[in-house]
Amino acid sequence: MNTPTSRPAAEFNITRLLHAPRALVWQAWTDEHHLKRWWGPHGFEIPECEMDVQEGGRYRIVMRSADRVIYPVSGVFREVQPIERLAMTVDCSEHPSAWHDLMRSHRAPGDKNPAGVMQQTVSFENLGEATQLNIQIRFDSPAIRDAMLKIGMLQGWSQSLEQLDTLVINESGAADRHLRISRLIDAPRERVFAAWTDPAQVMHWWEPNGYKTTNVSMDVREGGVWCFSMEGPDGTVYPNKVVYTEVVAPERLMYAHNSDDLPKDALHFRTTASFAEYGDQTLLTLYMIFPTAAERDRAQREFGAAEGARQMLDRLQDYLAKA
Repeated sequence: MNTPTSRPAAEFNITRLLHAPRALVWQAWTDEHHLKRWWGPHGFEIPECEMDVQEGGRYRIVMRSADRVIYPVSGVFREVQPIERLAMTVDCSEHPSAWHDLMRSHRAPGDKNPAGVMQQTVSFENLGEATQLNIQIRFDSPAIRDAMLKIGMLQGWSQSLEQLDTLVINESGAADRHLRISRLIDAPRERVFAAWTDPAQVMHWWEPNGYKTTNVSMDVREGGVWCFSMEGPDGTVYPNKVVYTEVVAPERLMYAHNSDDLPKDALHFRTTASFAEYGDQTLLTLYMIFPTAAERDRAQREFGAAEGARQMLDRLQDYLAKA
């Protein structure tokens, strides 16, 4: 007698740091009016969304592409732990035939849903003013997982979560007090994190174009201090001193730019640097939050904060490529 065996399972996991409290992120995920504002890759819209967020409740989300093709997704909530965890099925059987052909190019005429019913779990980790969002999707087979990756599942989810982050930042009241810069770095996360936390490596890239970084000392631990000076093109020296408030290697760093040792007109703000795995690359996001909109605007006006950060990330990429 042969014992039946189940098909091998395969998973897709994506983790992102969202810059808003957990309750707000949960609301954006479970309220259909909020979800319609962020769900889907760039260029998609959500003309229909119905959600009954309770165990056994159903949902249906209709995505519409720029060329007016619709991609309905439906399922059942299997587990609902408010503000902590959601588990649901994901059924794409209403997707167009061309999409199903991408899942299995030689599917039988009666095979209307070669992707099967996926199992998705979303967890919301409380980080105070931020939320660590973890999404796990289980597939019937590695072949289906790989087909989904080939047509852009990682890119689609990344774009959706970028839009979710923008929504919750705005809803939190920080719309005019923050700067957020992201860069896809062509290096593994551990390598990028090391370049960010090793003073010998920081000296090679930590400055905007035309500046020079000197006197770097780093004590990378909660409560530790990072000191450095930046010399501008005109010879002006800008001392910097930050204090680490959280260090989770190699996922994220949080630190505060405020010290009694700095000049009175020095900028005071907090930074979160998050390092997310993106295949063999790293999605590096810098999030700076200022006490007031006026301080954020001064950082832009007097120091070119956003452009300076982009130039530093360019230099980081160049350094890692050469190293």
